[in-house]
Amino acid sequence: METLQAILTRRSIRKFENKEIAEELIIKLLEAAMYAPSARNTQPWHFVVINDRKKLDEIPRLHPYADMCYDAPLAIMVCGDLNLEPLEGYIAINCAAATQNLLLAAHDLGLGAVWLGVYPRKERMEKLSKFFGLPSNIIPVSLVAIGYPAENKEKPERFNPERIHYNSW
Repeated sequence: METLQAILTRRSIRKFENKEIAEELIIKLLEAAMYAPSARNTQPWHFVVINDRKKLDEIPRLHPYADMCYDAPLAIMVCGDLNLEPLEGYIAINCAAATQNLLLAAHDLGLGAVWLGVYPRKERMEKLSKFFGLPSNIIPVSLVAIGYPAENKEKPERFNPERIHYNSW
């Protein structure tokens, strides 16, 4: 798939087929995420791969918008390491770039995915940190539910020339 095609056709998928994702695809997703840009090349991320059915079924109790995890065969939690990121505020930006790479890679591999926001919602961060046993220097930034899509979404028109400003406002 061409890069622009992937960007323009990726949709948030919330319904998944009952089909496992092969380990080699999981590794490809993680590799794509790790190739994201980061400020000063800190690469402050860690990834929690969640493919245990019991754990996936608990996630909706911890996150109010995660019901799709009941059907997803996989979720990946993107976390930031405060020990690896010296610049305050950049951890979320860097992990967001890794999350976007993960979403685009999933689409390219024929998978569906949806980004579930975690950071900066303290309640979500605390619940997920406790449930997954994250060390105190690791903060959950996003959660991505992934699977083979059981829905097809059309491309909406999002290009808006009124939001473009050249050289000044």
